[in-house]
Amino acid sequence: MAYPIELLSEEYAPIVFFSNPNIYPEEEYVRRRNELIKYCEEKQYDYIIDDFEPEKWYAYIKGMENEPEKGLRCNKCFFYRLSRTAQKAAQLGIKYFTTTLTVSPHKISKNVFEAGKKAAENFGITFIEKDFKKQNGFLKTMEIAKQNNFYRQQYCGCEYSIRKETKS
Repeated sequence: MAYPIELLSEEYAPIVFFSNPNIYPEEEYVRRRNELIKYCEEKQYDYIIDDFEPEKWYAYIKGMENEPEKGLRCNKCFFYRLSRTAQKAAQLGIKYFTTTLTVSPHKISKNVFEAGKKAAENFGITFIEKDFKKQNGFLKTMEIAKQNNFYRQQYCGCEYSIRKETKS
C-alpha cells in the first residue's frame, strides 16, 4: 500500500480510504487497519476508515464461496469495495479515485480496472487506472514495508483465500 500512496502523493493530495469488510478474522482486519492508520499518521496523509461490516460483504458474495482465487468471487469483491470507495468519494465531492489493489502480483489488474470503472460510472465520478505493480511497484512496496517494519499479511484477506493457501 505504501508505494502506491507515495507515488500518488507526487501528483495528488490523496485521501486514503480503507474499506475491507472482506478481511477475516476480525483480528486480522484490526491489525491491517491499525498498520494503515499508523502509516498515514506518520506520513501525514488524510485517511478515512470505512465501517467494518463483514456480514454485508458475505451477503454480497453469497454463492461464490467456492470460486478459485482470481476468479468471480474476487471480481465481485473488487466491485463491492470499489463501489464503497466511489460512493464515499462522491459524497465528499471528490471527482477521481483509484485503488492500491493493483500493486499485488496476485490481482489481475484488468479485472480491478473493470470493477473500478463500473463503480465510478454508478456514482458519476472517474476511476483512474493505475497498475502499481509496473516498474517494480511490488518490489518497491516490499522494500518500503521492510524499511518501516510493516506487518505483511500472508493471504489476500478473506477466509476463502486462507482456505486456498492452506490447501496448497
